[in-house]
Amino acid sequence: MKALREYFDKHVTSFRKGGRFEKLEPLYDTIDTFFYTSANTTLGKTHVRDSADLKRVMIMVVLAVIPATIMACYNTGFQANNILTGTGVATNWRQALVLGIGLTLDSTSILSNFIHGLLYYLPIYLVCNIAGAFWEIIFGIVRKHEVNEGFLVTGVLFPLIVPATIPLWQVAVGISFGVVVAKEIFGGTGRNFINPALAARAFLFFAYPGQISGDAVWVAVDGYTGATALSQAAVGGVTTITSSWIDAFIGFIPGSIGETSVLACIIGAALLIFTGVASWHIMFATLIGMALTAYALNFIGSTTNPMFALPPHWHLVLGGFAFGTVFMATDPVTSAATNIGRWIYGLLIGFMVVLIRVINPAFPEGTMLAILFGNVCAPVIDYYVVKGNIKRRAVRNVG
Repeated sequence: MKALREYFDKHVTSFRKGGRFEKLEPLYDTIDTFFYTSANTTLGKTHVRDSADLKRVMIMVVLAVIPATIMACYNTGFQANNILTGTGVATNWRQALVLGIGLTLDSTSILSNFIHGLLYYLPIYLVCNIAGAFWEIIFGIVRKHEVNEGFLVTGVLFPLIVPATIPLWQVAVGISFGVVVAKEIFGGTGRNFINPALAARAFLFFAYPGQISGDAVWVAVDGYTGATALSQAAVGGVTTITSSWIDAFIGFIPGSIGETSVLACIIGAALLIFTGVASWHIMFATLIGMALTAYALNFIGSTTNPMFALPPHWHLVLGGFAFGTVFMATDPVTSAATNIGRWIYGLLIGFMVVLIRVINPAFPEGTMLAILFGNVCAPVIDYYVVKGNIKRRAVRNVG
């Protein structure tokens, strides 16, 4: 690492003002600060010094999502191998590669499951980060500002909320929309009002519904079709769900790559709360909002809509509720900033998730749309919370 530091220092003048590669300074800083902490210091007399800089916050989120990523690779391979077990026949190059390295397409093989799933996850991850980094660097060069670590989290989260079978060109198009339209045109990291990863997912949801929406499960086996657990519940109620609750909790069900394991999300949530990176108020409020709404609909009941009877503990483990609650709703940029506002924001998201799932049959999963709706409402919520605080303080001062 010392040799690398010396190499950077040797060529730094070429990228500074007046240097040969002056216009590429943001690219140099991106690579430099990826390996090392920035050497820039505040020159003014007044500044705040804190150990929790942007890079550390982003890295903590990346660490928190590792359990979900590991489970994503394993479960993707497990779901495919569970169908292919005993066939020994590959339907695509990934399965052929698994067989080529001496493994079998057998769901009882932990290594085969993980490697098989990794071969789906890794290309999506690479395409997502290459396309996203490209736009970040382009905007950094054009605006002549440094490329910060804001995309680091988006590049980790987006591959986990898409199907394993999504075409790679759609990954590039979707993340380009998320970075450019949802973030950069509003000024970049810290100025976006909706979550870029969810914006990218929503764009694909509406632009290419054949690959990313509907009630068919996403299993990495060519020609395989089946109903999602949510669609099973919508048709015949909770008793028709073929997966057990414990399997759904651990993550052994089909779905988007990294959204299936509630257990992995809880581990990530514990780390985010312990380090103070994410707000427990939002997570808890979202859970309460979901549970209260589900119980209310359970009480109301319906003779024509079985989803009214779906209890809260099933809403928790189906779809992307847990993943969205932990990693998406708590985004510090797009969520409410006041404590009271966080409770209102979380309750609103939990309410909207169940409302969309149960009342609106056009959208079998409501987490994505509920969080985006919460993002849009967050500034208004904070505005009225702050306004209320100012009024109460004025009354106390007068008294």
